[in-house]
Amino acid sequence: MSRPARRVPVTATAPIYRVALVTGANRGLGFEVARQLGERGMTVLLGARDMDKGLHAARKLAGSPGEVIAVQLDVTQQDQVDTLARSIELTYGRLDVLVNNAGGYYDPRANPVNADIAPARGAMDTHLFGTWRLCSAMLPLMRRHGYGRIVNVSSGCGATATSGASCPAYRVSKAALNSYTRALATELDGSGIQVNAVCPGWVATDMGGPGGRPVAAGAAGIVWAACVTEHVTGGFYRDGQRIAW
Repeated sequence: MSRPARRVPVTATAPIYRVALVTGANRGLGFEVARQLGERGMTVLLGARDMDKGLHAARKLAGSPGEVIAVQLDVTQQDQVDTLARSIELTYGRLDVLVNNAGGYYDPRANPVNADIAPARGAMDTHLFGTWRLCSAMLPLMRRHGYGRIVNVSSGCGATATSGASCPAYRVSKAALNSYTRALATELDGSGIQVNAVCPGWVATDMGGPGGRPVAAGAAGIVWAACVTEHVTGGFYRDGQRIAW
């Protein structure tokens, strides 16, 4: 990371200093989440596998009320997760918000019968185990201050009540992510750390394709869960409204 954040003292009129990490944030939904959190005055660590792309994305957000800083992060690589956790601890001593947004493997042409197993392994390693790695590594930084908001970006097609044969790697890995979300939320309930899954809906990104709703609308529901002040944990949400698992 380039430099310490601009720290704002906690007073009756100043906002509480918050540090957020958003994975897969150099484009699309993650980039918009980083932008909206920066607009709220947070110091935002913009995670990207390609550091050049991360730096380019962070430069676009220069001048927001909060500071946006690009960080190297491939959620499938444990060494990068551990290195970033140590860097955040040394630089900030805290992490308040973790948005597990990194994802992919959305293939409408695939079906469970003929799908290659390799993309399914990749989807699980990114969506489930990548989230698992990040949560395990970053939770000590949240426990230290008794506060945290973990938002796992999921999908309605991962709901157990949803039927369909397309996108099996994506669908099954998001269902597994939902299960992990519930388990983690149960463990952390009462700790001050709240864990929720959010479905952004069909959004017009590179992965979602044309025809979806604006990226800002999908990101707003994620930002709501990242900033929620009331006790809201262990749920699955779209646009701030609870939906069925």
